[in-house]
Amino acid sequence: MGIVTVSAPYGCGGAEIAPAVAQRLGLPFHDRAIPAQVAGRLGVPVEEAEANDESVVGGLWRLVASLGTMPDPVGGVLPTSTLPDARAYRDQTERVLAEIATGAGGVVLGRAAALVLRDRSDALHVRLTGSRSRRMASAVLRSGRSEDEVRPEMEAADRSREAYVRHFYRCDPAEARHYHLVIDSTLLPLDTVTELIVTAARSLDIGLR
Repeated sequence: MGIVTVSAPYGCGGAEIAPAVAQRLGLPFHDRAIPAQVAGRLGVPVEEAEANDESVVGGLWRLVASLGTMPDPVGGVLPTSTLPDARAYRDQTERVLAEIATGAGGVVLGRAAALVLRDRSDALHVRLTGSRSRRMASAVLRSGRSEDEVRPEMEAADRSREAYVRHFYRCDPAEARHYHLVIDSTLLPLDTVTELIVTAARSLDIGLR
């Protein structure tokens, strides 16, 4: 049935678009269930797994903010005492993603899934994007909060997610070469973005017919 990965920076509507794509394709949507599975395998509370999860802004930002003792050649740093635990979460997340891909498939939001599953022929990797100003405007509109409230959250999300990918996968998550399809979801209506992804996925025989 295949798998669709969706990489979506803050304000790009990933939380709305990815599940809509899954519903249209008749595939499971995988998001918050992933850290729950990781927690079960590591024998830790779900909250602990979420704190090390690529898509959970607050927890990951605490991890990234604590970096400082080990230099990273691509710009991030990680303290020696944290490294084994961080790698354990990363490794288990990768195993869960591989099992999803080889099993019933689905649509995965975040988790650097395009990089983890880059060698699979039955995958469609999608990057949602948009200018900083339009991402901000979209986030303000969807949340009903002010720019002053949204700005620090967006900045933390952007920096933490980039740091996660740069540290563990040694690349820039915004580079188009990692994806089959890059869409400005802050310029196009979300329904149009969903339709584009669904059309691309079906052209690759991904999803239920």
